Amino acid sequence: MQQRYAVANRFIPLADTVRTMLERPRRNRATETIRSMVRETRLDLSNLIYPLFMVDGKGIKDEIGSLPGIYRYSEDKLLKEVEESMNLGLRSFVLFPAVEDSLKDKTATYSYSQKNFYLRTISKLKKEFPETCLISDVAMDPYSSDGHDGLVEDGKILNDETLDILGRMAVAQAEVGIDIIGPSDMMDGRIQHIREELDDEDFENVGIMSYTAKYASAYYGPFRDALGSAPKSGDKKTYQMDPANKWEALREAELDASEGADFLMVKPALLYLDIIHLLKEKFELPIAAYNVSGEYAMLKAAAQNGWLDYDKAMPEMLLSFKRAGASAILTYFAKEYAQMLKDGKLA
Repeated sequence: MQQRYAVANRFIPLADTVRTMLERPRRNRATETIRSMVRETRLDLSNLIYPLFMVDGKGIKDEIGSLPGIYRYSEDKLLKEVEESMNLGLRSFVLFPAVEDSLKDKTATYSYSQKNFYLRTISKLKKEFPETCLISDVAMDPYSSDGHDGLVEDGKILNDETLDILGRMAVAQAEVGIDIIGPSDMMDGRIQHIREELDDEDFENVGIMSYTAKYASAYYGPFRDALGSAPKSGDKKTYQMDPANKWEALREAELDASEGADFLMVKPALLYLDIIHLLKEKFELPIAAYNVSGEYAMLKAAAQNGWLDYDKAMPEMLLSFKRAGASAILTYFAKEYAQMLKDGKLA
């Protein structure tokens, strides 16, 4: 009996259908050479930005328990880490300071102090490796005794009063050689304020990578462990975005673009691929995606338990950000990806 199957309420002999099947997508998947030829999305090392944590001192390389393989570096060790990363082909780094509690106060004055080890190390890095692109972090939380991104008074985060502090912080970073300022605070109006402060000090060529759609996510825990920057009271929901909101990201992006941002960032990345794609579709500015600490940690944990093949899962995760529309990807996987590429482990 001839094999038959139903199409649009009709039964057609299978042999007849096979003879008339003109479209076969599998033909373009037949070999790796063909698959590579028609591949729509390509991830390059130039798309990756490697986050690095810094501490004051000497000879320090301290692994972060909740971020296996990621360390806090003193200046001397950081210089070696950057050199190793550059030898693998990485060129862009985003830098975060882990500041001792004794140096923190309510107004984050250490953030722009001439004694700040973060600023000193940036200056050293730029002199040693002028070809790097160094991206900063601008927010009060690493330097604030309250642990919030803005100025706290009577339990409230003061928006406008925070802007002057952020502006001073940004100018201090530009003075020591930062290429791109990274405001991660989510205060209203901070992009325009920082842009004007930079321009007034003749830093009009210093860029701004705005944390545009930064959500109040549960996936930041390991990062806060790394910096010791968790809020001392309350949470960040009055300034970071509600994870339920999509179209609000457009409003934030429109404001940041109009105020002079050079990049629009989405953070986190993995759980917000729809937001990355939305901003890519609506704006001509490059979109950055922050593959955050919790996303890194959960993949590492699954791989260590044998639940996922790390060498396959990690590149697939990074590729998803690029496919969604990200031009720049901040990721703790950057160095390992570069090493895998060098070792020929990537197709």
